[in-house]
Amino acid sequence: MTQLTHVRGEHHPIALRLVASGLPALPLRDGKVPFGNCRNCANNACGGRPNMKTPGPCQCPAPCHGWAAATTDPDVLNGPAWAWAWWEAAAVAYHPGGAGLTVVDLDSAEAIAWALAALPATRTVPTTRGQHWIYLGAMPSANRVRPGVDIKSSMSYARWLGPGTGTMVALPDAVRDLIVREPAPVRPAPAAVPAGGGKCPHRTPAYLERGIAMAEQRITQATGAVHATVFGAFLAVLSTHGRCGCLTEAHTARLFAAAQAMGESPRHCADAWANALTRLGL
Repeated sequence: MTQLTHVRGEHHPIALRLVASGLPALPLRDGKVPFGNCRNCANNACGGRPNMKTPGPCQCPAPCHGWAAATTDPDVLNGPAWAWAWWEAAAVAYHPGGAGLTVVDLDSAEAIAWALAALPATRTVPTTRGQHWIYLGAMPSANRVRPGVDIKSSMSYARWLGPGTGTMVALPDAVRDLIVREPAPVRPAPAAVPAGGGKCPHRTPAYLERGIAMAEQRITQATGAVHATVFGAFLAVLSTHGRCGCLTEAHTARLFAAAQAMGESPRHCADAWANALTRLGL
């Protein structure tokens, strides 16, 4: 093991310790970013993992596909396909959501002050600019949920900066609610958009079908900030088809199903839909 550690660099044994404790680990290069995809997977030529639609490890033998490279298999970490990456690695990261965790990344003194007042105490890890607060429980990830605050959990990675101090507690609703960018009253999902009363300007059902399919694809291919992506897709559909009465319960159900497959709750789907209606004055 001593010889293997020497060959693979200083960060390889750290990753092995993380894996032994159940944290899916991956190497980071300069800039604290994952290694790029291998030649066979460049530009997602391999189709992704698959198409990055669901949380889980990448099946490529090399450390590909960003956060999806994270693994708990020591044989993968020790394998020849990863040897070059460990030799060049500048740091180690882990996939919090893969271990059932959520990291609240606080990047400023103001953000830390907010957390001290708004969130329950939990395990805390010092960072270069602030702190990581780590909770038990996974959720969708999102950046810039408030000034200086990012959420790193499912389909994201966090840099390993040590075990920290304190005892982890359950993920509170106050953190889950941070990804609802524009809070709205809980209400049933609208069956359809009120009809405009005039002739539909789209002339053919194929145009609407293409719009729904594109929105579904946009949602299911999101690699981060899922809630914001869902809201943007809903907004795009409603801005085009929201005034003529084209949309039906079946269309809305398809969009909600795509969002929920990416980890959004029914409440968040309903809120995002309602917020999009409000934004457009519908």
